[in-house]
Amino acid sequence: MKKTAVFFAFALTAVNALAASPSETMAAFHAALGAGDRAAAIALLSPDIVIYESGFVEHTRDEYASHHLDADMAYCKATTRKILKHAERIDGNVATVMEETETRGSFKGKPVNARGLETTILEKRGDGWVVAHIHWSSRNVK
Repeated sequence: MKKTAVFFAFALTAVNALAASPSETMAAFHAALGAGDRAAAIALLSPDIVIYESGFVEHTRDEYASHHLDADMAYCKATTRKILKHAERIDGNVATVMEETETRGSFKGKPVNARGLETTILEKRGDGWVVAHIHWSSRNVK
């Protein structure tokens, strides 16, 4: 029984180590938004994150959590996001992840067909990464 427990603990550690890349961190953030998992989404953000979107700015994780997080989760639950192009660059303890996306579905009774751009800067903290900056922009596809 002890061998099974040790193996299980090792397997969990290996999975956590694999999930520690910047791209996997961003995938986990988007999965948390789509699942409506507020705690998981917040846990991946730096307390002093800065988020730019549509000419607006949120200066902290708490500000984002109290303003737009719930709306972002509702939008992600109602739509499907497809990554069209993905790039990651790591330079020491700082990483940049850039994605071009297509989002489709229906939100608040209106059809969604949008192309999006997401640039994120992540910082290495311990064995994992936290999101320090997000810049989102999108346009409707006609």
